[in-house]
Amino acid sequence: MNPSVVSPVFVGRTAELAMLTDLYTAVRQGAPAAVLLGGEAGVGKTRLVNEFVDLVGSADGSDGSDDGAHATARVIVGGCLWLSSAGLPYAPFTAMLRQLVRDIGLDEIAALMPGGTTRDLARLLPGFGEIAAEPDAETGRVRLFEQMLTLLERLAERAPLVLVIEDAHWADRSTRDLLTFLIRNLRHGPVMLLVTYRSDDLHRAHPLRPMLAELGRVGGVVGLDLPRLARGEVAAQLGGILGRPAEPGLVEAVYGRSEGIPLFVEATAGCAGDPGGGVPESLRDLLLAGVQRLPEETQELLRTASAGGERVGHELLAAVSGLDDRALTAALRPAVDGNVLVAGTDGYTFRHALIREAVHEDLLPGEHSRTHRRFAEVIETEPGMAATRDAAVTLAQHWYAAHDNERALLAAWRAAAALAASLAYAEQVEMLGRVLELWDRVPNTAELVGSDQVDVLLLTAEAATACGEVERGLAMVRAALAELDEERDPERVALLLTCRARLRGYKGMLPEQLQDLRKAERLAAGPTLARATVLARLICQLLLRGLDEECQAFSAESLSLARRLGDRTIAVDAIVTLATIAAGEGGGDIEENLRDLYEAHAEAKELGSDFLVLRSLINISHMLESAGRHDLAIEAAREGFELTQRVGRARIQGPFLAGNLAESLISAGRWTEADQVLQKGLELDPAVSLSGYLLLAVGTLALARGEMAAVADAMRAMPASFTSDHAIPQDGLPYIRLLIDWRLAEGDIAAALDRVHHAVSTLDLTVRPRFSWPVLVSAMRACAEVATDADTVRDDALLVRATVLRTELRGLADRLSASGRAMAAYATTFAAESARAAGMLDRTAWDAAAGAWEDLGDPYPFACALVRAAEAAAGDGDREGAAGRLRRAAEVADRLGAVPLRGQIDHLARRARISLTDRSPAPDSSAGLTPREREVLRLVAEGRSNRQIADELFISAKTASVHVSNILGKLGVAGRGEAAAVAHRLQLFD
Repeated sequence: MNPSVVSPVFVGRTAELAMLTDLYTAVRQGAPAAVLLGGEAGVGKTRLVNEFVDLVGSADGSDGSDDGAHATARVIVGGCLWLSSAGLPYAPFTAMLRQLVRDIGLDEIAALMPGGTTRDLARLLPGFGEIAAEPDAETGRVRLFEQMLTLLERLAERAPLVLVIEDAHWADRSTRDLLTFLIRNLRHGPVMLLVTYRSDDLHRAHPLRPMLAELGRVGGVVGLDLPRLARGEVAAQLGGILGRPAEPGLVEAVYGRSEGIPLFVEATAGCAGDPGGGVPESLRDLLLAGVQRLPEETQELLRTASAGGERVGHELLAAVSGLDDRALTAALRPAVDGNVLVAGTDGYTFRHALIREAVHEDLLPGEHSRTHRRFAEVIETEPGMAATRDAAVTLAQHWYAAHDNERALLAAWRAAAALAASLAYAEQVEMLGRVLELWDRVPNTAELVGSDQVDVLLLTAEAATACGEVERGLAMVRAALAELDEERDPERVALLLTCRARLRGYKGMLPEQLQDLRKAERLAAGPTLARATVLARLICQLLLRGLDEECQAFSAESLSLARRLGDRTIAVDAIVTLATIAAGEGGGDIEENLRDLYEAHAEAKELGSDFLVLRSLINISHMLESAGRHDLAIEAAREGFELTQRVGRARIQGPFLAGNLAESLISAGRWTEADQVLQKGLELDPAVSLSGYLLLAVGTLALARGEMAAVADAMRAMPASFTSDHAIPQDGLPYIRLLIDWRLAEGDIAAALDRVHHAVSTLDLTVRPRFSWPVLVSAMRACAEVATDADTVRDDALLVRATVLRTELRGLADRLSASGRAMAAYATTFAAESARAAGMLDRTAWDAAAGAWEDLGDPYPFACALVRAAEAAAGDGDREGAAGRLRRAAEVADRLGAVPLRGQIDHLARRARISLTDRSPAPDSSAGLTPREREVLRLVAEGRSNRQIADELFISAKTASVHVSNILGKLGVAGRGEAAAVAHRLQLFD
């Protein structure tokens, strides 16, 4: 496992986080407050702020609600920027306004202001109009401050407001003045200001010092200093970074070097870190010690080489330095001998990335720009000298570092296209972000790149979608929507809404996702490519939600429109959807539908559309599994899963395919392979809303193996999009089934019935037979357990509930299609469970179920059905028939590692006097005891009291006493000691 750069575990800030949340609770009551959060560089101020914001803040900047323990806050974040010796005027407040414009729009902001005027805000953000002429600069400044105060108070009337100002040690004078004004004058409404600064940067003459001292005397202002981590907290942070508990020696070494500063823990733990993040100052001497012992000529070359990236070629370094081969080799030899550089076949790398960063930071500003410019000029002339696969990316980095804005912007634009072509979507997002960063610094940018800013924002959002950067994608969409009017440009707005819908889907915002798509469909009303694009996304969501009639109509329109426009990509997408609908979840002409899907898959390959290739494989594997063709389903899903990793879509489409693959492997009894797939899928760190497909399979396997703690872990980690009543059928129904089975395995039949009742009364169990039949089978099994459990048969209320639910489940089953071999097997099993729930153990029904599962090649449900058939055979007096069935079931259970199933088999064999190892009947060892009475007798034999038995079996002491009395009567003994002796003599227990 590669160690994580940042620990996913939030360590050592419990008290500080509690203080912030307690203060926020008071703020919600209408008392404004400010927190001045100080700490050394790298001590974790931003991490603490982010954790706090995650607790109280709205993820998409929308207005909050007050329907939970905490009202959701609108969170606005602004940071001070360091530019030479002064900051950028009003930088955090400009950022705040820009975020608000993206979130609610200019008109909405104007509506919050007295008289609807925002011209003073134009001093911070040009989009608010022309700057008013102001003869008295001070008056204008005061009015600007008052407008900012009014804006914050009016925003807080809608929802609690948290304004975060980061890095105040870099704040310019104007920012400090405005911040002081706000903190002193905020008297109304739920507003919380959270200001962070580096305490170790505040030298005696630092301008922030008097401001902090002044504000410290203002009511409602709280100072908070963040301390370093203790040794135990460093150990916890290391454990999060490494993904495993850190060894004591490593903890001691890292704690000694980092001195408890989290950023230094990361730097010294052997992590690569952020190449652009710099090296902690306290480590520089350590990192540069070896370099400073080298000759000056070698040090100069190392500084040049450090600008070349992680690896620099010999030929490239020679061209940049102007040295010939012999001179370059001679100058670098001391660095290689001193283990500062490592020589490869045609180039050099620094022994450690941190050393390169430290050397690079030693470059003086002019030297830094000149060196990067020289690298760019050489690579532009000779692209083959670039160390990376594509020179465009390297050029973009060097021109940016050389501070040549126009060349940097153009290089970043070209690099973004090159990265998209290389399927490096995450890197494409970074490059497009740089284009947007430089946009206003270069004249005529739109002409230079051939696209306007909205197009670039949409392109960035789409790239972010492709690589799972959901929050960043949403930010880009918000920014683009803020620039458009849907009446004047409905189709572009529709495309942005379509992109946002996908991103919201990844966040589990399912109602909002469909809402965006329906609005996009209304906006893109003409027979254009935009409408075809919107329909392609809409029909996918309608299909997932089981809205087949509507989906089919839109799909047919999409296909017709795509063919008219000559867009093969959208046409293929529509064909995939239509084939999936026509398949009827395993019904219809399966061969014809599969043929259509395979043809669509081939055409998607020809088009070079990885998304469509993968979507076709997702649906092919799904359809094959629905038809019970596990081997072919495994082949298709494995092809797709491996492809997602090659083309950079593992976090987006990978979870679907890994889930499909694991499901088919589990069905086929290849559980070890399923384990491997699931582990690999989870290691890819899928988007949270998609991880549920993997967790469902993890929980299913763990339950079949009897690993109850693992089941509990999987269920706790299940995304809200799977557990919600609004979940789409393929998410919510498998979760419900697993939950029912889990409760039954724990012996909590009442809780299982609760889940059955909830499913029947809340969910539509007829919309997707592929997922509904398994739920019905588990639900009917819960009803059957009520009829057979020794405790519940005496519970009249449970019996009544089970009877009512049994009737409702049968009604649902009558309305549910059972086309296809897999669903027919579920329907047969449901019929057998239904008879059992009515008190009839039907051997013929269970044999039919076993035969259906055997024909499909599903060993686990086959063995489960065999056990029920064996139980029925034994009840009919056919011990030989029961023995044959149990032996076959035992072989399957042992091969799979299905421990609970094997336990049921052994229990039934003992009760029916059947030997699983030979064909001679075993002595009668049941003594007429029920399974629950045998459990109680086992505990009696261990010397347990009635109270202890009750606690162990989660029953009442009175029920335990009744069981003991029944046992004594059936065994014909007078006391507990004699009962234990009989159990020993009959060898009832191992």
